[in-house]
Amino acid sequence: MMVGRLQSTSALVAVLAGLATPAPAEARQIAAAPVLPAPPRVQTSDEALAQDAAAYALRYAIAPAEALLRLRALQASADFTEGLRQTFRERLVGISVEHRPALRIVVLLTGSEPVANTSITGEGIVLPVQFRTGARASGDDVIRAMLQRGPELAALLPNARGMGLDARTGELVILLRAADAARPDLMVIRAQAEALTGVKVRFDRAERLDNLSLAGGARIEGVHAADGKRYACTTGFAVTDGTRTGIATAAHCPDEVEYRDADGSRIALPFAGQWGARTQDVQVNLGPADQPLFHADRRSASLRRLAGARSRLSTRAGEWLCHYGESSGYSCAEVELIHFAPPGQLCGGACAPTWVSVRTNDCRSGDSGGPVFSGDFAFGITKGGSGGRNSRCNFYFYMSTDFLPAPWRLLR
Repeated sequence: MMVGRLQSTSALVAVLAGLATPAPAEARQIAAAPVLPAPPRVQTSDEALAQDAAAYALRYAIAPAEALLRLRALQASADFTEGLRQTFRERLVGISVEHRPALRIVVLLTGSEPVANTSITGEGIVLPVQFRTGARASGDDVIRAMLQRGPELAALLPNARGMGLDARTGELVILLRAADAARPDLMVIRAQAEALTGVKVRFDRAERLDNLSLAGGARIEGVHAADGKRYACTTGFAVTDGTRTGIATAAHCPDEVEYRDADGSRIALPFAGQWGARTQDVQVNLGPADQPLFHADRRSASLRRLAGARSRLSTRAGEWLCHYGESSGYSCAEVELIHFAPPGQLCGGACAPTWVSVRTNDCRSGDSGGPVFSGDFAFGITKGGSGGRNSRCNFYFYMSTDFLPAPWRLLR
């Protein structure tokens, strides 16, 4: 469930039944009101994946039927690639998905010992698996370098906008502002960074990065304690601690929020707690949610029923993921960095390299807290992205649902 954006009071009742009981006078007013539209229909699992496949087909200029076969094959391959991750854990740099010139899985390894290519057959498609060897450092080496040398790398480039592991190349990628990208001493700085870390370093361009600001046409609103102003956010998935139920959104959203329906009605969602250090940016607000429903695209007048979740470690570079934000709407794009460390003090201090970035121009202020998914499987909750309030972004990054704070977990 995504309490975050329902389209009518009737939809709200379907997902948050019992949040408010009208007084008798209010009840008379409601009885006299016009008949409300029917609540959004819940998509089947096939319909959910077909919607994401339509976006994939547009992106890669292929037929929708072929796109659907590809997404089914990628879903089915997750367990197989997780097995590869375990088998080659000593040599593994990363596992990625290539979509052109044809769909395939690529496994990058250290060392020179060759591994025979293979394939996965299923869901009406043969998915090649190619092994590439000779990488200079393992994925664990690069992650360790970020954890141990992060402050020194930040001192070399104080305006850098984050860093991460590129699973396709094995490089430690540092994202730069335009001014730093034009520095004449950049090659010297890269040599210093490689000497510090012992791994290969690459610089990429990125625009300004920050938490997505709390603005836009979201469906939950509240007053932020920091400045006393009223802001809005997008909500993600329904959660439970075994006794209570609620919704998850971003921790940098207002604490006390209320649901605002299309007819103007308001329902308070009490604050339960927030967690925002190193690996987390998540907040829970209470509400009686009895079904695991969420809006992948609330403008399409349909809901999806959560079937499960994919772990952070099973996520591959190149994975085709979709997200919904109140400002940007529904969109899909490829995962870029699977171990991303946002810059500065965005995580109540330094951020750990546990975030996932998605390369896209479809994210804006107001998307914070929104769901990241594929079909009816949850991947994460949007934290932030690049770009200003009124500009197109370059990428967004999300917190995996693995990092929901115990005892809170996804409602199934």
